[in-house]
Amino acid sequence: MKRFSLGMAVALFLGACSGAEGPGNSNSAATSPRVTGILSTKQAKQLFGALEAGSRQSPSAYGGYAKGCAAGSVQLEETGPTWQAMRLSRNRNWALPVTIDYLKDLSRAAAREPDWDGIYIGDLSQPRGGPMLTGHRSHQNGLDADIWMRPADRLNLTRTERETMSSTSMRRSKGAFVNSKWTQAHRNILKAAASDPRVARIFVFPGAKVDMCNAETGDRSYLRKIRPWWGHHYHFHVRLTCPDGMRGCVNQDPVPRGDGCDDAQAWVNNILDPPPPDPTAPPPTPRSELTMGDLPAQCAAVLSSN
Repeated sequence: MKRFSLGMAVALFLGACSGAEGPGNSNSAATSPRVTGILSTKQAKQLFGALEAGSRQSPSAYGGYAKGCAAGSVQLEETGPTWQAMRLSRNRNWALPVTIDYLKDLSRAAAREPDWDGIYIGDLSQPRGGPMLTGHRSHQNGLDADIWMRPADRLNLTRTERETMSSTSMRRSKGAFVNSKWTQAHRNILKAAASDPRVARIFVFPGAKVDMCNAETGDRSYLRKIRPWWGHHYHFHVRLTCPDGMRGCVNQDPVPRGDGCDDAQAWVNNILDPPPPDPTAPPPTPRSELTMGDLPAQCAAVLSSN
């Protein structure tokens, strides 16, 4: 059997990628050490996790939130007039420009609430998105963001403080209810976050969704986007829709119709009175690590670009 050289393999690999619409400004395969890495046996997270800066490409999301990458990401400034980025050592304060703009808008809305000077912003994405070395399964295409539940009452935190201080849990009874630290300001900020048309959905612990359902006496349409999910009591997770015209970006299925309050109450009921385990249920299938072959073809050019 004829064996390909590394150079031939690279050329064939990038040739296969070129049929799909993707960002330009990629380096020559023969001179890019990053492309050589693509052809190794490393997992995709090792490749994306090693890059320290975004690509010099037109902003674009490729693939979905849990299987994709991001071209032309920009870095959120560490500190702004109404926000601070947290856990700077992770280098996960990168996202598409639309996400950065959204976060700045939300931070200004939060700063109008009592005891909030703005927001503390947690993980966005890696510089070029893709699978992360640790933590999230999503946050891969530059359209996800975590916002801390802890009120941002100081916007002069040092780098050390941003690494060591923790957010504040808002849950009680394993997430069935909110606790005494939950305030009207939390409701207002989540409402502002969900009311923005750029948002696809927001993940929060079930008790928070039920609390908001019970407290709302006016327009309930925004509640549809607030979805119960495990965890998410130290932060809430915002997911934006694919921007119009961004070919290659894959939206999640639309949220179901209605305000979703009955569904959230069902989550709470199951927390308080868990159903018995199904003895016939198959064991969960372990998740395999993503390789470059699992990601959209354009992600190879995102990795190899300047």
